[in-house]
Amino acid sequence: MKKSRNNIVAIAEPSYLAAQSDPESQRFLWSYEVTISNEADEIVQLLNRYWKITDMTGRVEEVKGPGVVGLQPIIKPGKKFVYSSFCQLVTPQGTMEGNYEMQTLEEERFLVHIPKFILTAPSAITRTFRSMLH
Repeated sequence: MKKSRNNIVAIAEPSYLAAQSDPESQRFLWSYEVTISNEADEIVQLLNRYWKITDMTGRVEEVKGPGVVGLQPIIKPGKKFVYSSFCQLVTPQGTMEGNYEMQTLEEERFLVHIPKFILTAPSAITRTFRSMLH
């Protein structure tokens, strides 16, 4: 399997979900929208996902599995696939990063890196949480 391809790009945009979060119960929730752009000249399919999720205490959770949101999308050249998902942490800040395992129609597999992005609640919530830790 090749390590990566520069012509398939994944970008994630997180949003803190204040209405679904409950800081007093250490429940912090984010949605994130991922856009996967196929800037190559061949059709690709997303087979598997891998996420590394780290909270502000350094605790790491790894998530692996087939596809995204129940799909293994086929992305044609010049097209994008966009989906939304969720992440819950017990701290008001953390990070996510990972990769997608993709394949071409010739079944050549490769990884697409998902750059690290920051999950952060509003600063007043984060400050209150930090003061509880000390």
